[in-house]
Amino acid sequence: MRLLAELAAELWQRPWRSSLVWPLVFINLAGSGYGYYWYRLQLAETPVFLWPVVPDSPLATTLFGLALLAAALGARPGLLAALGCATCIKYGLWAVGVITHSWVSGVPFGLIEGMLWVSHWGMALQGFIFLRVCPLPAWAVLGAGLWMIFNDYMDYGRGLHPYLYMGGQDQLAMYLAFGLTAVAVLLLIRSWSCNHWNVH
Repeated sequence: MRLLAELAAELWQRPWRSSLVWPLVFINLAGSGYGYYWYRLQLAETPVFLWPVVPDSPLATTLFGLALLAAALGARPGLLAALGCATCIKYGLWAVGVITHSWVSGVPFGLIEGMLWVSHWGMALQGFIFLRVCPLPAWAVLGAGLWMIFNDYMDYGRGLHPYLYMGGQDQLAMYLAFGLTAVAVLLLIRSWSCNHWNVH
C-alpha cells in the first residue's frame, strides 16, 4: 500500500518522468486493444465510416497513449494531448457514472463491470494529472472541444452512443456526456498556462 501511495505521489508531482510515461504508454495502448474488442458487436452493426465516433473510451486511451509516446520521443503533440487528456477525463467519468447508476438501480455487480469501473477511474485520473501540466495552443483546445461536441451529437443525435447497462439510461447518459464535455472544455482552457513538456 505504501508503494502505491509513493507511486501516486510521484505521478502527481513528476508525471513526465520517462519511468512513468513508458509504462503508461503500454498500459493505455494495450487497454485500448481490449476496449476495441469490447465494442466489437456495436462496430459490426455500424458502417465503417462511422467507427471513429463509436468506441469512445478506447479511442480516448489510444489518443492519450499516442500523445505520451510522441512527447517521450521529443514532440509536442498539442492536439493529441488535448484530445487524449480531455476525452479520458470525459469518458472515464461518464462510464463510472453510468455503471454506478446501473448498480444503484439494481443491476447485479459483475466482475467485468467492476474492473471497467476501476479502469475508467484510472482513465479520468491520468487525464487530469497530465492535462494540468500540458501547455496547449488555442487551436488544440478548440479542436478537442469541437470534437467532443461533435461526438456528443453523433452519440445522442444520431443514436451511436455506447451500449448501456440497462434500459432507461439514455437520458442520464446524454446529460452526463453533455455536462462532462463542458467540464473537459473548462479544464482544457485552464491548462493553457502550463509549460512542462519535457520527459525526464
